[in-house]
Amino acid sequence: MLTLYVTPGTCALASHIALVDAGADYEIRLIDFASEQQKQPDYLKVNKKARVPALVTGRGVLTETPAILAYVAQAYPAAGLAPLDDPFAFAELQAFNSYMCSTVHVAHAHRMRGHRWADDEAAFEAMRRKVPQSVGEAFALIETDLLKGPWVMGDAYSVADGYLFTLAQWLDGDGVDLTKLPRVIEHRERMRARDNVQRALAEEVA
Repeated sequence: MLTLYVTPGTCALASHIALVDAGADYEIRLIDFASEQQKQPDYLKVNKKARVPALVTGRGVLTETPAILAYVAQAYPAAGLAPLDDPFAFAELQAFNSYMCSTVHVAHAHRMRGHRWADDEAAFEAMRRKVPQSVGEAFALIETDLLKGPWVMGDAYSVADGYLFTLAQWLDGDGVDLTKLPRVIEHRERMRARDNVQRALAEEVA
């Protein structure tokens, strides 16, 4: 039995979707950011980073979405969630997921978590103003180059699709012009219609 710690509305949804897609035996534990449960001793024993997701396996705890997605894809190969027999294609998948983690998510975080990079309100406001541009530019690259279509990797669905869906849900709040991202939005709606995605979303309701 795997245990995935999640907070609704966060990037942890991507790992959650992957577990559903894999047909894994798992349980979900909700972490309440509003009460700063992620900073409490019980959760810090699980993940000292005080963030989600965290996946508890029989061999230890995995953190960071790209690592968890790669683990799920490799632990459940029959689900076909990654091109495991093609080293180059798998590296392309990893490159996409790394971009989502290191660039897209970080740009989004400047809207509400400026305290990670600065200490004054003027700096926070400057970061917030930049988000529509920085996130918009990142998704423009996805729109024109990285989303091969109809899925991220082309014809084959993969763990990258749940990750793109998860972060694309934040576009409206980030003030990005959705009319410039028709392929991304079409992908988002196609993902939202999947039964497995609906199941994951329902399981994250406290």
